[in-house]
Amino acid sequence: MASGLAPRLLASSSRFLSCPKARPIVSIRLFTSTRASSSAQSTPDSYIINGVTYPKDTYSNIPSSILDKLDRNLHLKPSHPISILRQIVEDHFSSYTPLVPSSAIVSVDQNFDELGFPPDHPGRSLTDSYYLNNEYMLRTHTSAHEVESYRKGLDKWLLSADVYRRDEIDSSHYPIFHQMEGTHIWSNSDLHLLPKLNEELEKKISNYNIAIEDETFISSSNPFQSHHDPIHAEQITKHLKHSLNSLIFRLFGHQANQKGGEPLKVRWIEAYFPFTTPSYEVEVFWQGEWLELLGCGVVMQKTLDQSGVSDKSGWAFGLGLERLSMVLFSIPDIRLFWTSDPRFSSQFKQGQITTFNSYSKYPPCYKDMSFWLPPASTNSSSDQHGASAAGGKISSPTHMKPFHENDYCEIVRDVAGDLIESVTLIDDFTHPKTNRQSKCYRLNYRHMDRNLSNDEVNELQNIVQKRVVGEMGIEMR
Repeated sequence: MASGLAPRLLASSSRFLSCPKARPIVSIRLFTSTRASSSAQSTPDSYIINGVTYPKDTYSNIPSSILDKLDRNLHLKPSHPISILRQIVEDHFSSYTPLVPSSAIVSVDQNFDELGFPPDHPGRSLTDSYYLNNEYMLRTHTSAHEVESYRKGLDKWLLSADVYRRDEIDSSHYPIFHQMEGTHIWSNSDLHLLPKLNEELEKKISNYNIAIEDETFISSSNPFQSHHDPIHAEQITKHLKHSLNSLIFRLFGHQANQKGGEPLKVRWIEAYFPFTTPSYEVEVFWQGEWLELLGCGVVMQKTLDQSGVSDKSGWAFGLGLERLSMVLFSIPDIRLFWTSDPRFSSQFKQGQITTFNSYSKYPPCYKDMSFWLPPASTNSSSDQHGASAAGGKISSPTHMKPFHENDYCEIVRDVAGDLIESVTLIDDFTHPKTNRQSKCYRLNYRHMDRNLSNDEVNELQNIVQKRVVGEMGIEMR
């Protein structure tokens, strides 16, 4: 169950955490594909990825900039911050089986339908997700593999993978990031063992320098599932909370004794996720602010039923590895995770959380782009979400889809790649007489490793302008 949270990340200082040698990771294959190479290309009619051809249709919307990064697997790269954090979590849950899916490509059914996403969920839209065609897509969360993993008969597992979402452009958002999902389920005949397990966990946590704020309660907005025994559901929830409080202290507790004995503060908040109930978000008080860490809850029984394990119940959680890494390693820009500069990679060692030292800060180059939006298309607003939007259907080739910022950012990122640091809306104006709408965006170009010349930035800006005019139907001001 991958958390849907997207907090702004603050840099923080950190110390050392150790992690023993990683255990073997189980690779799970969801459908046949060739994984010997990481080649991917796009032709006018199809995508060819690792030797498998995916015919294009009206859903297809994956640019070359995304295809080029498939199978980079930062979460498996030795001594990379994403991998270091993954291994620390795996070490903490040492009895859980670590899993890595064999491909980022999943069916639309796996990504949405099996998990109970409604047909009109905005996550299905072409503006939010990457589609190969109407049947296959790049996973938007690790939960796309949840049912498949349960079907394999695994009761305790941790799954890490790269996920893909069309998003805004700034220092903490990137179209590719990494999630980690964990779950623990029991046969219903074994649920009577939970009180003893919870007693042991609670005793262990009582020795931590941690202050846990938890005013959540079961209610109509966050209920136990009707077919669960309330006593068992309560024990599953307790085990979830004890397990994650322990993990959070493992990640952040190294600071608890560095400030005159002040405890680590953790806060539990009621939440909603389509795959769990009751559901929660967890925050930690860090550098003077509450930071969102993860989402979790008791697994929806219908998910387990669909997986063929109706006789089991349990909990699941999901967290973003970039989010935590940026905080724990004090990494100020999410693009740094993708750099090949040794000045970045040489600062990290397997099993250790160390503070990143910025090796350069080259000046930004700002360029503004102001334009009129195209006239409204004949599509109704309801067509822009859910299954209809995912199909990208428009009434005729002459009618442009309504403007969406994610579409604009996608073109900018496809042209400029990691040279674009942020795209910020600085003006939104509607003409009082013509009712035409205008927007002005400030594009901030900055190379992580060298100065950019004004000429090369102007060239990128001109290409962006030509593409947004041609592909989005806007009119430059």
